[in-house]
Amino acid sequence: MKAERSYPRYTVTPKAENAILRGHPWIYAEEITDTEGTVENGGLVDVISRKGRYLGTGMLSEVSKIRVRLLSRNANDRFNEAFWERKLRWAWEYRKTVLQPQDLDCCRIIFGEADAFPGLTVDRFHDLLSVQVLSVGMEVRKDLLLPMLVRILREDGQVIRGVFERNDEALREKEGLAQGKGWYPLPGEMPPESPVTEICENGVRYLVDVDNGQKTGFFLDQKYNRLAVARLAKGRTVLDCFTHTGSFALNAAMGGAAHVTAVDVSESAVAMARANAERNGLSGRMECVCANVFDLLPALEKEPRKYDFIILDPPAFTKSRKTVHNAMTGYKEINYRAMRLLPRGGYLATCSCSHFATEEKFLEMLRAAARDAGVQLRQIEARQQCCDHPILWGVEETNYLKFYLFQIV
Repeated sequence: MKAERSYPRYTVTPKAENAILRGHPWIYAEEITDTEGTVENGGLVDVISRKGRYLGTGMLSEVSKIRVRLLSRNANDRFNEAFWERKLRWAWEYRKTVLQPQDLDCCRIIFGEADAFPGLTVDRFHDLLSVQVLSVGMEVRKDLLLPMLVRILREDGQVIRGVFERNDEALREKEGLAQGKGWYPLPGEMPPESPVTEICENGVRYLVDVDNGQKTGFFLDQKYNRLAVARLAKGRTVLDCFTHTGSFALNAAMGGAAHVTAVDVSESAVAMARANAERNGLSGRMECVCANVFDLLPALEKEPRKYDFIILDPPAFTKSRKTVHNAMTGYKEINYRAMRLLPRGGYLATCSCSHFATEEKFLEMLRAAARDAGVQLRQIEARQQCCDHPILWGVEETNYLKFYLFQIV
C-alpha cells in the first residue's frame, strides 16, 4: 500500500474477516481487537485481519455499535472527489439501465449499502430529491455528495428543483447525530417554496410531500408489484388492506377493477387515498374506509362474500429479531382471515417489508395460514422489491421485501 494512501489500521476478529469476505460491509465494535493511529469521527480507517491482510477501507463511527462501514475493498482506491463522482454516476447509470425510462422520474437513486453509500438514501420525486443520512460518515460527506449528485442529474437533462433532508429518524441518534428535517442549501440557490410535487407511477398520479410524507415521502419499492396487481384486477372486486396513500388500490382501479375498497387505520392516510382517487378520476370505482384491518377482516366473515381479490400490504410488524415471533403471529392472522374470506378462484396478494421476517419464515407462515383456513394456494408469482432497491448478496439487510400472488383453489 502506498504511503500517501495510508489510514489508521483497525484489526478485526476472524468472524468479522469472514463476514467481510462474504461481502458484508459492517464491522461491529466488539469485533475490533486492535487499533493503530487516530482519526476524527466519520474519517477513514483501513481494516486488516489478525495476520495483517488488507480487508477494506471504511468510515469510522465512534458511538455506533456498527463501528466501521466499509466503502471499498480495493487497496488502490483514493477517496477523493473523482472516487465519489464515479460512484454517484455508477448508481445513476444503473437506474437508467434497469428501469423503464418513464420510471426514472420517481425512483430510488441511492440505496445505502447496496450502492456502497452506507447510511445514505436518496429518492427522486420528479423535481425534488428526498434524502436520509443515517451514518456519521455520510453526514460529514454530504456537502460533497449532494451538490455533486444534483450536478450529475442536471448534466443528464434532469430537472431538479431542490433537495430535502428527511433526517427525522431515530437511527441517527445511534450515530450520535441529531434528528431534523429541512431543505438542504444547494450552493448559490434559494430553497424551493413548496415541498410538494406530483409524480406519475404506472400511469397513476400522486402528490408527494417530502416534508410530511412517510419516510422520504412515498414508498417506491412496490412500483412493479403494483403493476402485477393491476394485471389481475380487471373486473374484480378488490379489498386493499393497509392502503396508506392508496397505491395498490389505485393501480387495481386503473387496471379495470369493478370496485375497490381501500382500508387504513389512519384517518390522514384514508384522506390522502381519497384525494388520490379523485386526482386520477377513480372515485366512482374506489371507496376509502378508515378501519383497523385486524377488526375488519373477522367482521367481514359474518357477511356474504363480496371480494374476489384481497391485497395485504401491512407495515413492518417487526424491526428487530426480538419481536419476530409476535410479528409472524400478526402476519398469520391477517393472511388466515383473507384466505377464509376469498372464494375458490379468488386472488390474494400478500407481502412483508421486514428483513427480519425472512422468506423462510414468511413462507412457513403462509403454509400454516392456508392449512388452518382449509384452502390450497396456487402460486402465480413470487416477487421482491423494485430493482432500484437492489439486493446486494452478502448483505441480508438489503433483501427485505417479500411479495406473493396466489389464487385460492
